[in-house]
Amino acid sequence: MRNFRIFRGDKSGGKMLDYQIEVDKGMVVLDAIHRIQTEQANDLAVRWNCKAGKCGSCSVEINGIPKLSCMTRMNEYGPEETVSIRPLKTFPIMKDLVTDVLWNYEQNKKIVPFTPDPNLKNKNGDYVMMQEDIDRIQEFRKCIECFLCQNVCHILRDQGKKDKFVGPRFMIQLAGLEMHPLDTQDRIPAIKEKFGSGMCNITRCCTDVCPEHIQITDNAIIPLKERVVDRFYDPVIWLWRKLFRRKSV
Repeated sequence: MRNFRIFRGDKSGGKMLDYQIEVDKGMVVLDAIHRIQTEQANDLAVRWNCKAGKCGSCSVEINGIPKLSCMTRMNEYGPEETVSIRPLKTFPIMKDLVTDVLWNYEQNKKIVPFTPDPNLKNKNGDYVMMQEDIDRIQEFRKCIECFLCQNVCHILRDQGKKDKFVGPRFMIQLAGLEMHPLDTQDRIPAIKEKFGSGMCNITRCCTDVCPEHIQITDNAIIPLKERVVDRFYDPVIWLWRKLFRRKSV
């Protein structure tokens, strides 16, 4: 028998309850949750979908570490170790292990979508890019929106500054757009003021928990910070823009 401790409750409050079940070889934490749900707690709420680590639905905190429950094997924990499962801390609890992640989709609506320049099409009506430009932004498309990076971001999790910072997940979305060679939008002012690039202090905790191994900090957030600094704080560029009335660099 294996010991589990699972949060049960809703926005009004709750507590950790203990469960014991038999665990079969090869089971993942989500399997264990489903067995508890089937055998002992039929009303246990848990969000899941693909069970293959590609939908991002089953994000929870397992023994204090944000993970996908469908990709976390039970053999990662000792036979005598109690496996504690909690909902994501950063977002409001709906019921048990299910949180309300609507805030993330509201941030997505604030981002100006990809806007290509039609004049860049070739004679066949196709857009052409260098392979290195494609490779640079392709990494960001791997995001499955599990929001684990949002959950561990201390600006959102501990300081509660959701009105100041859009979070790591949407910084990579902004980076993918800003680095796209065909896009015509100037997002740098918004990245600085509206989306709060200056709030991140490069702890790399978001990169550490990403199940798709996206280098969020090094390849997205830091380059965006550099572009903001070049635009607004580099004295040489500032003087150049002032003298020649340049609107961008």
